Amino acid sequence: MLRYFARRMTFLALTLLGMTIIIFSMLHLSPGDPIDLIVGPNVTPEVRENIRHQYGLDQPLIVQYLGFMRSLIRGDLGQSIIQHKPVSELIAERFYVTFELSVTALIISFLIAIPIGIKAALKRNTATDYSLMAASLIGISMPTFWFGLMLLYIVAFKLRLFPISGYGTWRHLFLPALTIGITDAALVARMVRSSMLEVIRQDYIRTARSKGLPERVVINRHALRNALIPIITLLGLRIGWIVGGSVVVEIVFARPGLGRLMVDSILARDYPVVQGTMVVLTTCIILGNLLADVLYAVVDPRIKLR
Repeated sequence: MLRYFARRMTFLALTLLGMTIIIFSMLHLSPGDPIDLIVGPNVTPEVRENIRHQYGLDQPLIVQYLGFMRSLIRGDLGQSIIQHKPVSELIAERFYVTFELSVTALIISFLIAIPIGIKAALKRNTATDYSLMAASLIGISMPTFWFGLMLLYIVAFKLRLFPISGYGTWRHLFLPALTIGITDAALVARMVRSSMLEVIRQDYIRTARSKGLPERVVINRHALRNALIPIITLLGLRIGWIVGGSVVVEIVFARPGLGRLMVDSILARDYPVVQGTMVVLTTCIILGNLLADVLYAVVDPRIKLR
């Protein structure tokens, strides 16, 4: 177990290192200068260079990157160029908003997907199965931002059942979470169906039925537990997808989360904030995969973490 976690922590460190190199290079090699957003057009070259020196932007890229990594190792994500606040403070202010949205969307996704997947598997090759799988295919093909805009227009603007935008109550959370949850549930439902179809053909399921056990007991106690094993591995991957999807949804619904912070920082070329936000999001995704591996071993005792 300890060796397994040591390997995963090493993988986490290497992944974060590769991510920081890619993000750092893309930000600093793309056209534009954040200093243009700080000073006006009439500032003298001397003042401009002094500001560049103040933020270390006059140093070679490799020196800037090594400085960022040294600070990151100490837990310091740097200082925002535009907002003049510590990056860790900006992220802390927004993290709960994204965390709340992601967890709620994940719960909605699995609450919708698992019953649909089970129903489709039990009604295989019937009109019910075809209808549910057709609906899931539409959900997979549907862009998240488009679906969010449709919910905004129909549910919030036309029917006025929920607020159009904002943050603070469950009413502000419901539509963004539903947007991500439904689009994610489409893929998870197909996975549940495939897994259930494989399990219900096994001998122990036929044995349970031959003993006269109620179908509900056979499905819930015997089939579902084993069918959920591959779905558990999907959980970590879906965490990453949902966190990434929240970036777009937070823009559509004007939620002040990490996604909104990152997009605003990219447009403002606020390098430290973009780098810090990406470090946090990447860490969440990798930890989600680690959680999936641990849950996989818990659900299936035959699997050992080595």
